[in-house]
Amino acid sequence: MAAPIGAPDCGNGWPALEDVKEELEDNGFGNAGCGMFGKILIANRGEIACRVIRTARRLGIRTVAVYSEADRDALHVEMADEAVAIGPAAASQSYLVIDRIVDAARRSGAEAVHPGYGFLSERPAFPEALEAAGIAFIGPNARAMAAMGDKIESKRVAAAAGVSTVPGHLGVIADDEEAARIARDIGFPVMIKASAGGGGKGMRIARDEASVREGFRAATSEARSSFGDDRVFIEKFITDPRHVEIQLLADRHGNVVYLGERECSIQRRNQKVIEEAPSPLLDAATRRAMGEQAAALARAVGYDSVGTVEFVAGQDRSFFFLEMNTRLQVEHPVTELVTGLDLVEEMIRVASGEKLRITQDEVRLDGWAIESRIYAEDPYREFMPSIGRLTRYRPPSEGTRDGVTIRNDTGVVEGSEISIHYDPMIAKLVTHAPTRQAAIDAMADALDAFQLEGIRHNVPFLSALMTHPRWQSGALSTAFIADEFPGGFTGVVPNLETLERLAAIAASMEAAASARLATLPGRLRPGAVKPRRDWIVRIGGADIALTLGDKDGSNWTFTTETGRDVFLSASWTPGDRLWSGCVNGRPATLQVARNGGGWRLVHRGVDVVARAMSPRVAALDALMPEKRLADTSKTLLCPMPGLVMAITVAEGQAVKAGETLAIVEAMKMENVLRAERDLVVETIKVKPGDSLAVDAEIMRFV
Repeated sequence: MAAPIGAPDCGNGWPALEDVKEELEDNGFGNAGCGMFGKILIANRGEIACRVIRTARRLGIRTVAVYSEADRDALHVEMADEAVAIGPAAASQSYLVIDRIVDAARRSGAEAVHPGYGFLSERPAFPEALEAAGIAFIGPNARAMAAMGDKIESKRVAAAAGVSTVPGHLGVIADDEEAARIARDIGFPVMIKASAGGGGKGMRIARDEASVREGFRAATSEARSSFGDDRVFIEKFITDPRHVEIQLLADRHGNVVYLGERECSIQRRNQKVIEEAPSPLLDAATRRAMGEQAAALARAVGYDSVGTVEFVAGQDRSFFFLEMNTRLQVEHPVTELVTGLDLVEEMIRVASGEKLRITQDEVRLDGWAIESRIYAEDPYREFMPSIGRLTRYRPPSEGTRDGVTIRNDTGVVEGSEISIHYDPMIAKLVTHAPTRQAAIDAMADALDAFQLEGIRHNVPFLSALMTHPRWQSGALSTAFIADEFPGGFTGVVPNLETLERLAAIAASMEAAASARLATLPGRLRPGAVKPRRDWIVRIGGADIALTLGDKDGSNWTFTTETGRDVFLSASWTPGDRLWSGCVNGRPATLQVARNGGGWRLVHRGVDVVARAMSPRVAALDALMPEKRLADTSKTLLCPMPGLVMAITVAEGQAVKAGETLAIVEAMKMENVLRAERDLVVETIKVKPGDSLAVDAEIMRFV
């Protein structure tokens, strides 16, 4: 078995990604001397801006970054050859202002603009403004974008092109009352979606009339703030659906190919969390049928760039058109890894007028790729957004070894600030291997080695998903997270055998730390200290008794009170934040840190504190009183840093359980705070427009 990601180099290092790129170029998928454009501007920020810059740099193209006041010190600004300031932190005053982007392109001398995803990437007015200024747009033509970017119009076009579509109402909906009537006619459940939406914004599932009315108001509000377009439509929600999408590539000479599919069924609040290519659902016949329908739709609208046709699929492999994203998708790396194509490069080539360099018969899907989106959000608190500075950011090493590739697309570095103003995604961790199980195992190892501190993040949740039996079997649906974590995420509960192994690691670390202290100058009795033989490790609510049977260099042998032996091999040094070695002969990586008098151990979604003690100290420790938590039952605290959008109650008002108390916007998503029980509002501490920190008091109850 391969050594874990992040383990010490054992003489079989990972080839650099540049070597992989050179191999692709040798196979005809690269062009390091390409001179299609001399300079391009990236009208975006964060991870995708850095992603475009990397390809442009390899192609010998100079790059121009744009940045808001909040992004002055961002990584994409540092990576670009030039950078232009475009306004305040709010996207509505910077990244969403077409005139400022066009002016930045004109002043910098950029010949073309790549929009990335989000922001202006699907606004037809943007390529039209660039064309008027004599600047090329690295994306589809405005006519195709208008036809497909409008979710209502796209369904009409898709139906006319012979693409299978979901039943629904495609007209503009005037108000929540009309929305309720339409939903009744379609039949519950229904999906309310923003016409100009994407990324889960402006999207709600409604199962009754009350949730339709509330969902309509929330979806229109989110759509207005995120896209500047508050139109929504309603369609039938397919029960137990899967989300499968087809990647398209088209040029300006009438050539269209589809590059296989991606499955994006693991979603939370309609926002993708994990994506993979290919899909474990599809067979060759279904893949061909979906691909051919997607390509027919592209031809019908004269599409000419990278694009994605999204389908909702039934467990029986039936499928229905959802929408077409006329841009590069967030999850494009999994397609790149299974096809060997650089989709950003292909977009640039198409925009420069080149013909496609690959035909449909030449498309090959090799192996399996999985992408995990790493977000600044707390999975233990209903995934509430988190902001702050990344005091530690150490992703696993990128590269390829033993047939497994690790890739990390990111827009941050250690010390970067995670802001309330933008999407909470920190990075996209991607693995590629010959089989799905090998890609899953590689992802689990890479997540274990991904060090993030300073903010809350969802890595523990992603790790838990990688070990989940249903995920591993490929029995997916868009309701997976809701089904498998109905009460929210509380971490992985380790079994006794896992606790014993973690306890042994904690005991070995405690012994190593004690031995290190004994060698420091100034000790009363300096010198080597023999490791303690008998241990009690308090971990996960249990006391694990261990006996050290043998210690030979970096090798440890413990025996548990259940009679199991635990063999450890690791050259861990006190102060290291990763414990990398072998447990009973199998590679393992843990994130470790001092926690009071114990050790915090994080591995495969398990997050526990272990205190390794002598039996005598453990007996005394058990007598210590427990610290009581403060009573917060009479206050509403802000669960995330955000902006107060609305207070929906008044002082002295009696409120029933489930009623809305306040709405807080964080990272472009509106969060409804509801009463957990019947109560009476005593005082309200904030007002709409206030910016709140996490745990700030919003109101107090009688």
